[in-house]
Amino acid sequence: MALRFIFFVSVSLTFFTTQAQLGFCNGNSGDPIFNETFGTGVTNGPQLPVGVTTYTYINGTPDDGEYTISNFTGYFDWHDTLDHTPNDTDGKSLIFNADVTAGEFFRRTVTGLCENTSYEFSSWLLNLLPSTNNCGGGEIPINVRFQIWDSTDTNLLASGDTGNIGSSASPVWEQYGLVFQTVPGQTSVILKMINNGNGGCGNDLAIDDIVFRTCGDFITVTDSLSNASVAICQDDTPFSTQLMANPDFSIYATHAYQWQQSTDGLNWFDIPGEITSMYATPPITSSVSYRVKVAEDAINLANPLCNSLSEVFDVSIVPEPNIPVSNGDVIVCENENLILSVTVSNDETVNWYDSAIGGNLLLSGNTSYQVDTAGVYYAEAISTLANCISDTRIPVTAGFYELPLVFDENLSFCEGEDSILDAGITNVTYLWNTGETSSQILVNTPGTYTVEVTNTNGCSSIKTITLTQNNIPVIENITSEGDSIIVTTSNSGAFGYSIDGISFQDSNVFTGVEGGLYTIYVRGENGCGLDTQDFILLVYPEYFTPNNDGFHDVWHIEGIENYPNALLSIYDRLGKLLKQISPNGTGWNGTYRGRLLPSSEYWYNVDLRDGQNVKGHFSLIR
Repeated sequence: MALRFIFFVSVSLTFFTTQAQLGFCNGNSGDPIFNETFGTGVTNGPQLPVGVTTYTYINGTPDDGEYTISNFTGYFDWHDTLDHTPNDTDGKSLIFNADVTAGEFFRRTVTGLCENTSYEFSSWLLNLLPSTNNCGGGEIPINVRFQIWDSTDTNLLASGDTGNIGSSASPVWEQYGLVFQTVPGQTSVILKMINNGNGGCGNDLAIDDIVFRTCGDFITVTDSLSNASVAICQDDTPFSTQLMANPDFSIYATHAYQWQQSTDGLNWFDIPGEITSMYATPPITSSVSYRVKVAEDAINLANPLCNSLSEVFDVSIVPEPNIPVSNGDVIVCENENLILSVTVSNDETVNWYDSAIGGNLLLSGNTSYQVDTAGVYYAEAISTLANCISDTRIPVTAGFYELPLVFDENLSFCEGEDSILDAGITNVTYLWNTGETSSQILVNTPGTYTVEVTNTNGCSSIKTITLTQNNIPVIENITSEGDSIIVTTSNSGAFGYSIDGISFQDSNVFTGVEGGLYTIYVRGENGCGLDTQDFILLVYPEYFTPNNDGFHDVWHIEGIENYPNALLSIYDRLGKLLKQISPNGTGWNGTYRGRLLPSSEYWYNVDLRDGQNVKGHFSLIR
């Protein structure tokens, strides 16, 4: 079995209960009055004084009922780990292999205590058995009872059990403690450790850092503004303040005080005559710390074994920061982030201004500043400890290089032709999205083209050219509906249409056109190509009024003259042939053999002699 305790020394330390039966000082503790670390070295021992343990000392591997003191814990299959004492080199611990019979295995008399004083005992324990042991699940846990007896060994002052401390995968040191109070006339006590379990597979422990110290009230020190510490700029010294000790009355019923000061936090000196809960400091020009010794009786203030110590009140005198160190003036391209920066010491930050003195605060608390406008900016150092400000500010210049000036373009080219794209700027380098590096490129495909131009300062702009193709028109078909001509192309585009080659329109439909022979023109946008095709429009009147008024007196097909071989025949509703008209004739006047025919519907048949045959009807109106 192995048991170890570790104690960390502190001028003021608050502990918390780790077991229901055990406990630590809830107030401020004094310096250790007893501190057993079991030494250092690579050899075992020395063995404990007679009467400290009933176990047998062994200079090597301890069996049941034996112990050793060593910097090595890895006996048998135990954890091999360092002792617990901080900063030890080859530190030792007290190692026990539990006896087969439970009972007391350690006692130590602690002398030099003060009567009517509260004390804290603490120690660190380690279960040496790893959870990967060979006990088959039946390992015996550590379970230790701590007892504090008076010097006569007849009055039990405090007692507590650790409870079961099981094995673990890796070594775990755990701290336990007891708080007790001496009675009048009592200046020594007996510490006992009792093994609550029998030996066997397990119950092997190590002990380290057994500590006794006074236990007093938890005492804070504050100034008139309830600060627990202050930081003052050097420029604001000498500085004075009023301090107050604030006990929580958790331990002491009455309080005697002695104020102390230190310039290094390690060596403390009593301040003569300062023995009340209040202390007015003298003018302070350099950093200093204050605390107060507290005891229930003034006679115990001079005995470090009988008093406790308050929290520390630090007065830090902060020197004026040095002027920041500029990381250099910065000039970047207009489309880049411009970030100014300076360097200051630790515990310092930076405020940025637009003037060397006074001016406007632009940014606070940052060693870097991103600016949008060229100019000179000023940085001052600020201590984060006391808001101390450097005497002067460092100027840092920000500037921007102009970007190459480019303009985006929308261009077009004729189908089947090449187009020259131009960056439109000189004295720069070029990089097109085609990979070419000249100021101009030759292309014949529509799309979006970009060119990155970079000037001598390394600043770049991107020009975008959107290139569209103007198709060359191709007439696919020309048809007619009544007196309208409809032109259809085999491709699309912003084409212009004309039936005289002079006047062009956007629409591909011509309406109200007289019959006849026409040349149809279709031209491309921006002069990209021209296609033509002849077309004969035949207009078949839907009616005629042969009343000799000079309007619609004859029925005639407009444009039929362009088919000189055509044969035009007119029939009545019964299919009787009434008239055959020559394409070059004047038309039909509504008579049959000199007789006027009545108003009615009449039919026509036109054989154009080219394979086309057109039939229809019209009205004769009188």
